[in-house]
This record gives sequence, structure tokens and C-alpha cells, in this order.
Amino acid sequence: MSKAHGAESIHWDLSDLYEGPNDPSLIRDMDGIIARADSFASQWKGRIASLSPAEFREALQAYEGLMDLGSKIGSYAYLNWSTNTEDAALGKLLQQSSELGSELNQKLVFFDLEWLALEETEARKHIDAPELAFYRHYLISSRKYKPHMLSEAEEKILSAKSVTGARSWVRFFDETLGAARFTFEGEPLTEQQVLSKMHAPERETRQKAAASLTAGFRELSRPLTFIFNTLLADKSTNDKLRGYPSWVTSRNLSNEIKDETVDALVEAVTEAYPLVQRYYRLKTKLLGLDEMRDYDRYAPLAQNETVVSWQEARKMVLDAYSGFHPKMGEVAGYFFEHNWIDAAIRPGKRGGAYSASTAASVHPYVFMNYDGRVRDVQTLAHELGHGVHQYLSRERGPLQAGTPLTTAETASVFGEMLVFRDLMGTLTDPKERLALLCSKIDDSIATVFRQISMNRFENAIHTARREKGELTTQQFSELWMETQTALYGDSVKLSDDYGIWWSYIPHFLHSPGYVYAYAFGELLVLSLYEQYRTQPQGFADRYLELLHAGGSESPEALTARMGVDINDKAFWQAGVALIGKLIDEAESLAAEVQFGA
Repeated sequence: MSKAHGAESIHWDLSDLYEGPNDPSLIRDMDGIIARADSFASQWKGRIASLSPAEFREALQAYEGLMDLGSKIGSYAYLNWSTNTEDAALGKLLQQSSELGSELNQKLVFFDLEWLALEETEARKHIDAPELAFYRHYLISSRKYKPHMLSEAEEKILSAKSVTGARSWVRFFDETLGAARFTFEGEPLTEQQVLSKMHAPERETRQKAAASLTAGFRELSRPLTFIFNTLLADKSTNDKLRGYPSWVTSRNLSNEIKDETVDALVEAVTEAYPLVQRYYRLKTKLLGLDEMRDYDRYAPLAQNETVVSWQEARKMVLDAYSGFHPKMGEVAGYFFEHNWIDAAIRPGKRGGAYSASTAASVHPYVFMNYDGRVRDVQTLAHELGHGVHQYLSRERGPLQAGTPLTTAETASVFGEMLVFRDLMGTLTDPKERLALLCSKIDDSIATVFRQISMNRFENAIHTARREKGELTTQQFSELWMETQTALYGDSVKLSDDYGIWWSYIPHFLHSPGYVYAYAFGELLVLSLYEQYRTQPQGFADRYLELLHAGGSESPEALTARMGVDINDKAFWQAGVALIGKLIDEAESLAAEVQFGA
């Protein structure tokens, strides 16, 4: 059993969205939103081409109001369900909100289509109009989708079918793993509970946890393989219909990033895989192992890892945030003070962690599974980085509050770095410093190198599904092992059991193409933090301005504010080199101490 840490009773209060599933306000909003959409359509449909800038601004504001209400309803349903995926009533509400969202999109799709139908000269008049200056970036970025939009009738069909198509399969995946139990030492545990044991200091515990998860994933391999195949095929169909040349084109477009920039990032990371192998050879020695196995990768160096209480974690994060900028500490504090965090691990709760922006008119909520380990403190720092970013960017309104995934991960990883550096500053014992440093390197490797290896796996499975048709479990596993072996080389012995471990990763299904954004964020943050360390004057204020900007500028423009050129491969190589410096530091500290001695 895990030791008590105080997060067992940390549940969020969703009443700022709705009081409960039977809240009259929720029922009224669900009943009334389609009528509001019909009223919007009757006022504006067929008129976009003839609107003055002032009239178009009025239409955009009304459109935003509908989008915000739809987000509020959908967010409440999803947040509620994600804490108990086994509750049929919550599942029903989630499905109702999904169907309602689809119907809303069908009612409003004319607005985007009519805007995109404008000739460039006419559109430019609106883009450059002073009355529409607030929406300038949205107006520019939305037009990039013009070549990929279909007719209104076709768009409505795709939206309607998505409810019983891709979205349903993603939900089935979440509920399948949420309901699964994995036998560990004779006790049925949730996926999240067993995954947590993969970070245990005792090798036998890690080995048993890996075996338990492998057995569970294999038992579920048939439905999970079918889900993967179905969603890969669904995306292929949609990409063909929309004329996207590659499986990742739509993601890059959404991220407002050039294909060449992503290629430069991927190349810079894959070329540096030997860094990962060098580190794991060092860690093998530090752990006193003859051979590093897949279940050893996240083993802590400290054999008696201290349980970090929830209150201690709260203080660590808030002190680090406040030390960087008072506003960051203030906003992060709201999440604790107003119960905007759900941290308790419990049956039926989905795994992982996220920060939900919900609606611009409300505020974000943080979801995680806190188990009292140092890495959980880092997860808390990560998600609160998202939360602070989302909170500050709400002022940009529903259409521009959200950021592309690339810059979205910047705030989260920067939050982790602040906490890490604060913790390092409190330690004087070389052994403790080395243990924490290796924990940070573990995280950086997971965030940069492992995510890019998963991007390579995604590329492989999307390509294979399109060229060869439906894939077997074995074919998925072969592609997984191929991409993972390229990463680890001979520094980690990957067992045959590890071949099935592709099957539980939700990002492949929830957000295809997402994972490279983690590497983008980590490498960008390493460079920004180095800038902060060497040139601190005014940095924190500029960084807060970046968070306030939300999605009102492109990632290229936002990062340029901080003196960064994301299109330059040398920039990414410099970020990778900073991880190399962390490994250099670990090797130097390792020469001073002896673990297990």
C-alpha cells in the first residue's frame, strides 16, 4: 500500500462550471444553446461577404459567446467523467454533450466557410481594419484552412458522424483502460496505481509492476489493436477528404508551425540519441546493475525515496513560482485556494494528468494522480504551468485564448524547471544533488527523446496503415520495438514484453501528432531558462507577457519576442546540447559519490 500523503482527499469543485449533472443551469444551457445557434444563423448566414468591419466584429463576438458556452458544457461533462469513467450516468452526460457539440458545430459551420470563401483582397480589408485588430491573428490563421475545407453539407456530415466515429472510439479506449484491473501481488490495481510502482526504488517491485502491466495489456490487446486500427483508418479517410498530403499535416497546421521546422526538431533530436545511451550507461553503474532493463529506466537513485506530502508539494511549487514572478505564484495559488485541482487516485479515474482550459469565461482546472513522489511534484508544477498560462490568456477571448500545442507546452515545462532549480539550490550533499539531477535528466529524456521516438512510431503506424491496410498486434509491436531500439541502442535491454507497451498511450489516439510538442517545449524552455540565468533583467516580465498573449500570435512570432528562431536547426541542436551539459554535470557528481556503497 502507498503511504498517506494528503492528496487522497484533494477533489476539485466544478461548481464554477455547474453545480452538478442535474443543475438547472446546465439543463437550461443544454436545452437553449441550439436555439441560440439558430438565432445566430438567421441573423448572419449569407451575409458575411457584405458585412462592414464593425458588423463583422459584432458577429465574431456573438460567435465567441456560443463557442464559450459550448466549451463550458463540454468541459463540465468531460471533467466529471474523467474522475470516474465507470459511472454510466457520467458517461451518458459526456455522450450527450458530445452530440450537442456536434450539432452546434453543424449550425455554425457556415460562419467559417463564408469567411474563408472571401477573396483574399476582401478578406484583407477585414484583417487590416482597426475595428477588428483584436481578432487579427485569428482571422489570418483561420484562412490557412481554406484549401482543406469542404462544402457546408459535407462539413455537417463529418461533424455528425464524428460523434459515433472517432470520438466514440477514443472514449471506448479511455473506459477500457479506466475499468481495467492489473494484478499486483495478488491485488487488483488500476493502471495508474501500477504505473506508479515503475518508479519504485526496489527492482523487484518494478519488475513485478512491468509484468503486471504487460499481462493486462496483452489481455486487452485485441480490442486495443482494433481501436488503434479504426482510428488510424478514420484519420486517413479524413486526411484524404481534406487534401492533407501527410498524416501530420493537419497537426502542424493546428500548431501553426512549418513542416520544415518539425523536421529540423526531429532531426536534431534523433541525431543526438547517443546522448541517451551515454546517460543510461552511467545510470546502470550508479544503480549497481549489470544490465539496464526497460523497467529500470525510471528507477530513483535514492533507495529510500521520501514521500512528499501534498502540503509540501504545494509549498515547493508556489515558492518556485512566486520566486520567479509574484503574479505566477498568485495565480497558481488560486488552484489550491479554490479547489481547482483533482489529485486523488481512485478506481475509475482515468490515468495521466492534464490542465483543462474549460471556457474563457470561467477558469482552468488541473487533473492529476498524485502519489507522493518527487516526480508527482514535477507533474503538479507542469500542469500548473499550463493552468497559469490558460488563466492569463483568457483575456484573449474564446477564439484566441488557446495556444498551439507547441507553445502550450512551454509554460508547463518552464514550471517544472523552476521547481527543479529551486530544489537543486537547497541541496548541498553531492549524493542528493546527483539523485535529483538524474531525476531531471530522466524527465528530460522522457520529454524530448522518448517523445520524438514516439513521434517516429506514430509516423510508422500511420504510414503502414495507409500503405498496408489493417495492422496486427504483432506488426504494431514490431514498429514500436524498432523505434524504441533506435533510441536506446544497447544501453537498455528491451524485453519482448515491452513490445506491447504502445497500446496504453492515449496521446496517439486523443491527439495524433501531439507528442513532438513536448520536445518542442522542453528544448525551448532549456534555452529560455539559460537566457533567464545569464540575462535575468526584465526576463520574467517578458515571459509573463508571452503567457498573456495566448494564441493571439503565432509560435514563431511569440518566441521571436524572446530572441528565439524556431526555424533554425541550430537552435534545436543547442537545446539538445544543454541536456548534454546536464549529463556532463551528472558524470562529474558521480565521480564524487558512490551509490550503494
